Order: sequence, then structure tokens, then C-alpha cells
Amino acid sequence: MKRKMSLFSLVMLTLSAIIGSGWLFGAGMAAQIAGPAAILSWILGAVVIGLIALNYIELGTMFPTSGGMSQYAAFSHGPLLGFVAGWSNWLSLLTIIPIEAVAAVQYMSSWPWDWANWTRGFLKDGNITNQGLMIVFLFILAFTLLNFWSVKLLTRFTSFIAVFKLAIPTLTIIVLIATGFEPNNFGHTAGFMPGGSAAIFSATTAAGIIFSYNAFQTTINMGNEIAHPERNILWGIVIAFGISTVIYTLLQVAFIGSVPAANLAHGWQGVNFQSPFADIAILLNLSWLSTLLYLDAFVSPFGTGVSFVATTSRALAAMTGTKHVPTRLGEINRKYQTPRRAMVVDMLLGVLLVAGFRNWSALSNVISTSTLIAYLTGPVTVTALRHQGRNFVRPFRLHWIHLWAPLAYVLASLAIYWAKWPTTVEVFGVIALGLICYIYYEIRQPAGWHALRASLKGSRWLLAEMVWLTLMSYAGSHEFGGIGQIAYPLDFLVVALGSLACYYLGVHDAYRSDSFDIARELNQRVTEED
Repeated sequence: MKRKMSLFSLVMLTLSAIIGSGWLFGAGMAAQIAGPAAILSWILGAVVIGLIALNYIELGTMFPTSGGMSQYAAFSHGPLLGFVAGWSNWLSLLTIIPIEAVAAVQYMSSWPWDWANWTRGFLKDGNITNQGLMIVFLFILAFTLLNFWSVKLLTRFTSFIAVFKLAIPTLTIIVLIATGFEPNNFGHTAGFMPGGSAAIFSATTAAGIIFSYNAFQTTINMGNEIAHPERNILWGIVIAFGISTVIYTLLQVAFIGSVPAANLAHGWQGVNFQSPFADIAILLNLSWLSTLLYLDAFVSPFGTGVSFVATTSRALAAMTGTKHVPTRLGEINRKYQTPRRAMVVDMLLGVLLVAGFRNWSALSNVISTSTLIAYLTGPVTVTALRHQGRNFVRPFRLHWIHLWAPLAYVLASLAIYWAKWPTTVEVFGVIALGLICYIYYEIRQPAGWHALRASLKGSRWLLAEMVWLTLMSYAGSHEFGGIGQIAYPLDFLVVALGSLACYYLGVHDAYRSDSFDIARELNQRVTEED
């Protein structure tokens, strides 16, 4: 009998995914953008992703299946929307694998020891060099091989590594607050909000905060590989997300309070550490802590990279169910129960991504934006299924859904807007490329053009949302990369109103396709707890 993941293993896997490279770089970048107000950015990011996660917990417990995040939208709105959501989600997950390798190599390039001079050539002008790219490939290869042989090996590895990954950030918080902590850094030196309130919002995407919290979906995508998914999906996300939110927020507090006053002579924008926490430890003469941090710069990205190879391969394998990508990618190895072909494809594409985006910041921005586009479908789907599947078993039922779902949708839309022009339109363009793949496979099927026209209605709201956000990103305030036709903060209100219209159009446009029958079959396997 196939062994399934316990709640403890699930929490460890999710924590191992969430506490990755985000803590190594996020606090430093957020402080550079927003100053001490970056603390609010981490809280805001947690609220945005937390509200989105509530929608997916209801969906995940209703339909416990591997790679579920790539399938839910199809259940309520047909295959085209399901493909767009799955493509966006897979793209964001795919980017996480190389970004974790880049984070490790970026920290390696700043090793302070004489014997490590050979690592200096891994980074130049903030970008990974060709020499560093080879090391990145070795990391991605290692991530993949650890997933090649069963879920059992994966859970043993991540449960061990997650303990280490929790210990080092916690130790860093305690040591930095106890050593050289400067309360004046939070206000008197450069002001609490030196970049204004707009910087709090832009830091959520530009500093990788949304990216850091994104890994809650690791739990969702493991689906039927979890023991008692009707209960453990909920508690796995709640426990892991709660712990990670506290850790990330306290890390930001510790970082801000530990920057020496001399480094703030030119304000927070002048604080530009290549290896933020390790550099601060060296400045505070904490060489032992810097050594631990350089070690964790291997461990944290490694744990996250390994976890996301599992998640990403299952997301790609799940997309093959609609027959709009090569079906062989969805084949599961009989002996080890892992989608090996999908893993190999993800590995090769990950290397190509690093070749194009050669630093942590650029990759994290792409991840945040594409992730949020996929997340837009969650609130619409969960609301639509309340009408379509009234009799479905719901082990977790989100109360006040008519309030929380549209609020989560609007916050996700605003977070996409915060990514700034031209990042928004660039990511939209990459997602549009996926439609070429969809149309190619769709028109080759017997009901090709007829089915395509039918599914267009179910996805027009998301296309309208992307057009709306593109226009707003271009015409919006200067603070978010626009030409200033709509000033801040009025631009937030305009974005929210337009997005709400798209949300209600999406709920209205839900229809029953063949995918709904798959949803019913999956839900029949669920046992609702007393």
C-alpha cells in the first residue's frame, strides 16, 4: 500500500518550501524600498496570500488531487480558463526552481574565506555569470534527483531539512535583536516611511514578499498523496503559513534594527548588501553567525528547490489531463509514483530561465506576477461552484464567502498592479504564448473550433482583467511605473472597481463542461468529517 504524508510531514514540507531564499534576500530588498515600513509590507503580503489561500483550502479539500491548482478553474469555467490558470501557475512554480539555485550561488559568490576565491566569478554586476550558471545547473539537477525516487524519500529529506531551516532564521532573529539592536533605526535615523506609503505596496512584489509566501500551494498540489486530506490540507496550510508569517516579520524587524547607523548615511536606499544577513553579521563581528548563514544559504534554497520540483512536476502532469500539452508528460512512474518526464522538462526549462533572468530580483518579480494571475481564478471558481455544485461535500466551508472571495480577488488584482509597468505586460505576454499551445491542440480535436468558442465565454472575464490591468499599469500613478494619468492613491480605487466588475462577470460566466464531471467524481471520494 502506498504510504501517504502525515500532517507533520506535510507541515515540514510546506515550511521547507516557504522558508527558502525569500528570507535571505527579502528583508534586505524590502528595507531598501520601504525602510522600516517594510514590516507592514510583510504583514500586508501575508493578508493578501492568506485570504487567497482560504479559497484554495475549500477547493483543495473538495478535490484532493495531485496538481490540483492547475485543474480547479476548469471545473467551473471549462478547459480554456483551466489551461490559462494552469499555465500561469506552472510558469510561476517553474521559476521558483532556478531562483532557489540562483540564491544559493549568489551567497556563494560573497564567501569571505580565502580558500573560496574561486566563487567570486559566479556573480558580476549583480548577475549570474556563465561560470555561475554551471553551478546553478548542478543545484537544479540535485533538486530533481531527490524527487526522482518516491514521495517517501522526499518527505524524509524535507522533514529533516525543515528543522534546520527553522532553527537558523530563529537563531538569527534572537542574536541580531540581542546584539547591536538600534531602536532609532525605526524612525529617528531616516524616518519610518522614507519612501512614502506607496513603497509599502510596491515592496510586496518587488522585494519578493508575495513570492516568499507563495509556497502554501505545496500542500494543495500534493492532493491525494496526503493522509486524511479533508482535514490535513486545512491544518497543514494554517500551521505552516502562521509560523512562516511570524518568522518573516520578525526577520524584517531584526534586519532593520541591526543595520549600523553609519550605513544609513544615505538613507535606506543606500543600504545594498549582496548577502544581507551574512553581511550584517560580519559588520557586527559575529563571524560564527555569518558562517551559519552562509551554510543556510545552501540549505534553505535547497529545501525549497526540492519541494518545488515535486510541486511543479505535478502541476505540469495535471495539465496533460485536458490534452492541451503532450500527454506523455503526465505519465507516472509505476515503481516510484513520480512524474519523471515532467521533472526532466522542468529541469531543462529552469536552466533556460536562469540564462534569461540572471538575478534573484528579476526572477522573483516574474514569479509574483504570474502567481497572482493564476490566483485570480480561485475566488471566482470557489464562488461559482457554490451554485454549480450545491450538493458537493465541503470538509472546509469558507463562511461569508460573498465577502472574502471578492476581497481576495481585488487584493490579488492590486498586487499585480503593484508589480509596476512594464513587468505586468511582460508577464501577460508570456502567458499569452501559452494560448498558442492551447489552440494548437484544441483545433486538432474532433470538436475543436466548436469547443473553443464555447470555452471562450468562460474565460473572457480573465482576459478582460488582464487587459484592464495592462491599461491601468500603463496609465496609473508614477509610484507604480505608470505615466501618471491617475494619481496615487486614487489609482487603487479605480483598479479595484474595474477588477470587481471582472470578478462578478467571472462568477456569472461559469458553465458546465466535461471538466465538471471530473470535479463531481473527485468530490465523491471525499468524506466530510463530523
